Parts: sequence; structure tokens; C-alpha cells
Amino acid sequence: MIKRYYLIFILMFLPGILLSHEMRPAYLHIKQVNETTYNVFWKIPRRGDMVIRLSPVFPQSESLTEIVMPKLMEGAMLYSYSLTTSNPLEGQDLIIDGLQKTMIDVLVNVDYLNGEKVSFMLKPDDPEKIIPGKMSTFLVIKNYTVLGVEHIWFGIDHLLFVLALIIITKGFKKIVKTITAFTIAHSITLSMAVLGFANLPGPPVEAVIALSIVFLAIEIVKNASGQETITSKKPWLVAFTFGLLHGFGFAGALAEVGLPQTDIPLALAFFNVGVELGQIAFVLVVLLVIRALSYKKNWPLIIKKIPAYAIGSIAAFWTIERIAGFWF
Repeated sequence: MIKRYYLIFILMFLPGILLSHEMRPAYLHIKQVNETTYNVFWKIPRRGDMVIRLSPVFPQSESLTEIVMPKLMEGAMLYSYSLTTSNPLEGQDLIIDGLQKTMIDVLVNVDYLNGEKVSFMLKPDDPEKIIPGKMSTFLVIKNYTVLGVEHIWFGIDHLLFVLALIIITKGFKKIVKTITAFTIAHSITLSMAVLGFANLPGPPVEAVIALSIVFLAIEIVKNASGQETITSKKPWLVAFTFGLLHGFGFAGALAEVGLPQTDIPLALAFFNVGVELGQIAFVLVVLLVIRALSYKKNWPLIIKKIPAYAIGSIAAFWTIERIAGFWF
């Protein structure tokens, strides 16, 4: 059974999971006010009181001055500047100072006075780019697909949920059905939230997502002891139900990054594609590891429960941390 072979995998990666936390991309929004002036909104991800030391640099510009005090937001710090330049911003260099020392990306959106909008990405190994004047469809597809893949890979809570589903689900066909149900569900609520048809506040959603992982961990322990549970009998139903909630979590991350206003459906579609590609890749890796460890047949009961205890402990810590964040 899958749960019998997962132990070594979870023990190999448990230290990384315990120390990891989702780090969302930084976001730079540049809005042209007149021929020589731009408003610049710079959002940097943070965890607790720690704010990453990053700053946008426009080498050919005359001044970049702060216009309001920095604003503390959930999971981020927002800075607002006024940028003055005697030459058009199009074609100028943009540098994110300090980016090469981090592991995060920066999504840049530029709104020109003539209505043209462009988006592009800066990465730690590519912290400098020339600001384009026009946005290609290919660039929108590429940027938001990459964002989707990165979000699922760095979203440790979402990955733990998927791992728990795999552990408790028996048989390849049933796993495919279960992961498909999870995909459909979070795609529905992600789209509805981004398009403004439904919304839930971020902190409670993140807390309940962590609680959903605790629930699955308990189900795994019961199942390992020989008890049939609703998850072991109908994992697709549990995956779909909680998947609706996880979709709001994905939407919160996408809202923080932003969407190009002229290409919202396209960007949303390929962000979702990126999430699914990242999720499929993760599931395949897990199944390959399980297959490689399939030589081991009979695990003791206590050993079979260790993955559930590990996953449940991490998720319980997140639940407490996120609920405490309501007040602190």
C-alpha cells in the first residue's frame, strides 16, 4: 500500500517542510501619471517582522521619492513612490537591488498613459531588464504559467494536503480521480474569486486549510489501524470539498501579485495551468519514489502511522500560528 512506502520519503523531506514557508513573489506596479511622472507601488513579501531587503532602481531616472509612509499588509510591506524621468520609461533599465541574494521572483506591471499595459518577471539570476513598451500574449502566458508552478511548489500546505490524499488513497486510478476532483474544485473557486463572484477573507481561509490537513492526518491514522473512514471510502469527495477552500487560498496569492487588466482571463487561465502542471509534477515524483521503495512489504503499525503524525504535527502548528495571527 502507498502508506507503507511513504515513510522514507517523508523522513527525507521533513526537515525542509518544517523550516519552509510559502514565500510569494514581490510585486512592482508602475502607473504613468503624465509624460514625465509615474506612481510606483512596491510590495515586498514578509514573514512576521522580517521584510526582505529589496528595492527597485531606475538608473536613467531623475528621482524616486517616497510619497506616503510604508503600509504594513498581511504577509507584505507596501511602499509608494513618485518617479520622475525626463525620458520615456519605455526602453529604460529596471534593476531590483538585492534580488540576486534571494529566492523569490518579482512580477512587474506597467500601465502607460495611452492605455498600453505590460507585464514581465525579474528573477534572482536575472534581476535587470529593459522595460518594454508592448506586452505580447506569449509573455502573459509564460509569466503566469511560471507563477502558477512556483505557487504550488512553494505552497507547502497545499503540497502536504496532496501528499495526505495520496497516502490514504489506494490504487492508481483512485488517486487520479481524487487529484482530478481536487483540481476541478480549486479551479472553480479560484476563478470565481478572481473574477469577483465570490470571496472569503484570507486569514480564516489559510487557518482552515491548515486544519484540513490535520483532518486528513487523523483519517490516515484511523485507516492505518484498520478503520474505514469517509476519506478512505470516498477520497474524491473529501478532495473536492476541501479543494473549494484551497481555491480561495490560491486566489489570495494571485490577488497579491495582481493581474494585467487587459488580459485577466488569459492570465487567470495560465496561472491555473501552472498550478496544475506543478501539482502533476509533484504527484508523479511522489509516485515514482513510492514505486522505488516498493520492495519493502510489511511495515509495523507504528511505522505506518509516523507520516500521519508528522503531517498532522506540522499542520497543527500552522493552524495555531494562523489563528494567533488574527490578533497579533
